[in-house]
Amino acid sequence: MADRPGAEELLGLAVDVATEAGQLALRGRAGTVAAESTKSSPTDVVTALDRASEELVARRLLEARPDDGILGEEGADATGTSGVRWIVDPIDGTVNFLYNLPNWAVSLAAEVDGEVVAGVVYAPALGRTYTALRGGGAAIDGRPLHVSAVDSLAMALIATGFGYTVERRTAQINVLTRVIPKVRDIRRMGAASLDLCAVAAGTLDGYYERGLKPWDHAAGGLIAAEAGAVTGGLDGAPGSEALYIAAPRAIFTALASLLAEEPRADRD
Repeated sequence: MADRPGAEELLGLAVDVATEAGQLALRGRAGTVAAESTKSSPTDVVTALDRASEELVARRLLEARPDDGILGEEGADATGTSGVRWIVDPIDGTVNFLYNLPNWAVSLAAEVDGEVVAGVVYAPALGRTYTALRGGGAAIDGRPLHVSAVDSLAMALIATGFGYTVERRTAQINVLTRVIPKVRDIRRMGAASLDLCAVAAGTLDGYYERGLKPWDHAAGGLIAAEAGAVTGGLDGAPGSEALYIAAPRAIFTALASLLAEEPRADRD
């Protein structure tokens, strides 16, 4: 088994690779972009640039570290033997990308022995690079990040997202009707990784969503946590596909308690 690399080494590689992939997508976006296929529903789209970005990421990572594993949204899947696994969302916010809205990003995280130790979320259309090292803090373009000082759920700006099936969206709207009266306001911006980074930056006070996959939250979740957010699910569970919540410690319990009321946010 190969020696374990340092988190700083992995982050450096992640930043280089994510930047290259993001610039590829940004150049491609200057032309005509169309949905190439769909996944869970007709509105859950994939573009050729999603696939091209993931292919570039997988190729560059495995050229640099051929014994590593990789898990990608668009199908990259290798077990590896080094104890390191890369988790990649080649374009998080594909619908935004398709409509030429700037809120999309390349999300890349490095796991060592199952624990995420480094992550980057690169948003080329916004000109922002968010990074984090486990135990080493989070940053935007090299400047430290910290969550907001909000201490009341009633004064919190909360983001969420919606699934792609009618059944899930209906359940999520039922939850949202309970949440809106209890918070300052709601935002829906369409890219989970960037929502988590916005919590890290204090430009959102909290975020929750059902249905996230590992590539949606691996990098952004680390960035939020290293900026001072608490991340998790309901009833003390870790954040998962059932429900992922991120918020400053002062409001996390209140937000989780609200989401645990009926109809619960972790059920369809």
